[in-house]
Amino acid sequence: MGVLIAQDLEPYSPTLSVAAIRREAEILLRLCGVAERELSLLFTSDGRIAELNRTWRNKPGPTNVLAFPMADEDSQECEAMLGDVIISLDTAAREAAVDNITLHQRVTFLLIHGLVHLLGYDHERSDQELARMEAEEQRLLAALQREKRRGKMVRLAVNVDHMATLRQARGGVEPDPVQAAGICELAGAVGIVVHLREDRRHIQDRDVILLRQTVKTKLNLEMAASAEIIAIALKLLPDMVTLVPEKRQELTTEGGLNVAGQKKKLASVVAKMSKAGIPVSMFVDPDPRQILAAREIGATFVEIHTGRYCDAKTTADREHEFDLIAQAATTAFEAGLRVCAGHGLNYLNTGAVANLGTIEELSIGHAIMARAILVGLDQAVREMLALLG
Repeated sequence: MGVLIAQDLEPYSPTLSVAAIRREAEILLRLCGVAERELSLLFTSDGRIAELNRTWRNKPGPTNVLAFPMADEDSQECEAMLGDVIISLDTAAREAAVDNITLHQRVTFLLIHGLVHLLGYDHERSDQELARMEAEEQRLLAALQREKRRGKMVRLAVNVDHMATLRQARGGVEPDPVQAAGICELAGAVGIVVHLREDRRHIQDRDVILLRQTVKTKLNLEMAASAEIIAIALKLLPDMVTLVPEKRQELTTEGGLNVAGQKKKLASVVAKMSKAGIPVSMFVDPDPRQILAAREIGATFVEIHTGRYCDAKTTADREHEFDLIAQAATTAFEAGLRVCAGHGLNYLNTGAVANLGTIEELSIGHAIMARAILVGLDQAVREMLALLG
């Protein structure tokens, strides 16, 4: 039957990716052996769940989750319905902040808690029933994570630009980004990323020529849609190119490409690369309009810009940016695009993005190179891979 999701929120209520929660709910129904039954899921506010709590449980104030099973109904229509789970996003957000987890993680657990109630478990009956219910919740949580990762292990591509940045600081020959790329591959990276900028501030022409000859996994050339770099790419024939915006004065790429605003120009680049057998990715902000524009002009991939999520200073801002990434990744995946993500990801914030299930590859550079100064490049890559599962 499926999962029906509705939202009854007040202004300024927290939000999350409905598409990601729907996917998890569908997996959970299958894990519980009730995939043929219908689950109704409502996201609401503290004020509205407090009304339900008072009306149906004779208890004051809000709660995090309520569950109303349909098992007692005897009509054929009701037999097909499992019941209703109602979650207060206000309460869930506060609990997530206390536990130092994402809103999505907390809502996932509350969904499981409500679903287990619908299946007949009740922690208020006895301590024995409480233990039984908690065990079932942990079993489902672990099984859900396995299902989300099954066949969807996130790959790691390492950007070695900052090895070249360090080299260029002295104008010498070391450290060599070509050597660094080899170490990253040996440590388990599935791709090497370099950005050949028009001003050649870090990666040089010599680097990309040698990398094309030595990289054994996949060489992803980040580039602006400029005539000079396009010509180099067509001669070099990397395994893929990622079109990015480029400003002379920026320290690093500051945002996503405005694909929707320059479709004619970018479509021409995609056509040239496609003719040469080079897949094209568009580096875009988590904006559905940009993602759909990338599909329209023939891109094979999108790489979702994670910079605002990584730079967020407050929990609320971080949750908001994460939800935008989750929604954008789902939009891209459902549009038939292959989905990557990157920019600003580090050893603390990567796990949540890697766990979305719709992203197949992360591009990470600065954090790994910074860690490598302390523990060595091989170890730094292996530590990041461990975070990706």
